[in-house]
Amino acid sequence: MATNYATVTWDQLHRDARTLASALMARGEFKGIVAVTRGGLIPAAIIARELDCRLVESISVISYSGESAQDQKEPRVVKAPIAAGDGEGFLVIDDLVDSGETAKVVRDVLPKAHFACLYAKPNGKPHTDQYVMEVAQDTWVLFPWDTAPLFVPPLARNLG
Repeated sequence: MATNYATVTWDQLHRDARTLASALMARGEFKGIVAVTRGGLIPAAIIARELDCRLVESISVISYSGESAQDQKEPRVVKAPIAAGDGEGFLVIDDLVDSGETAKVVRDVLPKAHFACLYAKPNGKPHTDQYVMEVAQDTWVLFPWDTAPLFVPPLARNLG
């Protein structure tokens, strides 16, 4: 099966994050936000500003090593969101829910959190509470940080 690509610009990402923030305002205040790294960091920062939320935590889940379903590995948490406890009163933000595997891991760690993302694929939709736009399952979403040239030489990136 061929992979389709969809490019998200900085402007579109900002608009979609603000759209999500606006929809989240109806839920009332959150104690804090948990960004799913790395993709959720920038949307979480925008949403935190829009919701005037100053407590921003992160959870780091590693699951991809490339651009296809074959490159997806068993997700593992490499940094837990300590300040969020079980997630009660917290908002989890990610850029995209794809297969739902990462979301399942995050939900296991934060079962009481509200999970929201900018974009959702059909297989991932059941694992998120809220999203802005659906994307076809066979589409690889290219975010602005994916399309910009890297400043760090490849050798230096692989040392850690």
